[in-house]
Amino acid sequence: MLNYRNELESMPSYDGVEKNYRIKVNANESTLSLPAAVEERVLNRLSMLAFNRYPNEEYHSLAAQIAKSFSVEESQVLLGGGSSEIIEKVFHAFGGAGHKIIFPQPSFSMYKIYAKAAEAEGISFSLDKNFDLDVDAFIKKVREVDASLAVVCNPNNPTGNALTIAQVEKIAASIDCAFLLDEAYVEFYGLSAVGLVEKFPNLIVARTFSKAYGMAGARVGYMIAQAEVTRMINKTFMPYHLNVLTLAAADIVWQMRDEFSARLQLIISERERMAERLKKLEGVRVFPSQANFILIRLDRAQELKNYLELLDIGIRYFSPDAFGLKNCLRISIGTPDENDEVFSAIKSFNWE
Repeated sequence: MLNYRNELESMPSYDGVEKNYRIKVNANESTLSLPAAVEERVLNRLSMLAFNRYPNEEYHSLAAQIAKSFSVEESQVLLGGGSSEIIEKVFHAFGGAGHKIIFPQPSFSMYKIYAKAAEAEGISFSLDKNFDLDVDAFIKKVREVDASLAVVCNPNNPTGNALTIAQVEKIAASIDCAFLLDEAYVEFYGLSAVGLVEKFPNLIVARTFSKAYGMAGARVGYMIAQAEVTRMINKTFMPYHLNVLTLAAADIVWQMRDEFSARLQLIISERERMAERLKKLEGVRVFPSQANFILIRLDRAQELKNYLELLDIGIRYFSPDAFGLKNCLRISIGTPDENDEVFSAIKSFNWE
């Protein structure tokens, strides 16, 4: 008889199965691959790799570049397999039996799963009806439950709204436990709290290459915190947990990240254009977004999702039991042509 770990059977799973839609705007990915100049440099770099060696040099090269960009020491930077692995390791570092990890709801669905995997008690804190976080009430709750870790996604996924830097600073200054700020979508917002790390030893900022830099398939992210924090969290990682291909590609992308500026601005402008068009549809509520997606609510959300699938367009539908997200759909921002077709398809839906 196979003797699995206790509670493994009850562990929730993340459904990562994806259909290859003709227009795929359901996963908050970039709908474009790397810019041509970046891709050429990446391919040249990959051709020179020493596959027989462990990726020490590539790891430290990327970490050093990121550190220099944020005016921090390399010892303050940790790399991971997307920000998801970073978050999972932070949960592991501050979790364990008897520890409590608090996070807003609705937010990134993996927080609940990571808390359970870390054998910690996951405590959800409800956002209000507009999906805003009551900062004062959140701080009070963190203190009341004596949390070991507080987590906020900023901008928040899947709602798109964001805290100001002043609000982030207030949280960091008002709680005694570790504070993880998930900035997976921050490039579409423009206001990062990395500059607060020097002031607050409890602040950990996690970021990713998956969204703004179109590297979701490569799985690379990073975190910035004070050196003693990164030293401890680094103990949770396996040796050589990132492969040389990912590190070399990310190294080039970081060097050439200015090549993505026009693309980022286009996504932001397209987000605003789509939001304004969707607002004109009767019965559709459009929530403000600072990310690369828009969240909408309408009574016939599932019907619209099914109709779009018939047209081979994939958007994200949230089941009725998803906390606070009943009748909600999330639409990632694609190219202008893709956005036009998605909107035309939505408009052609039988609204009667």
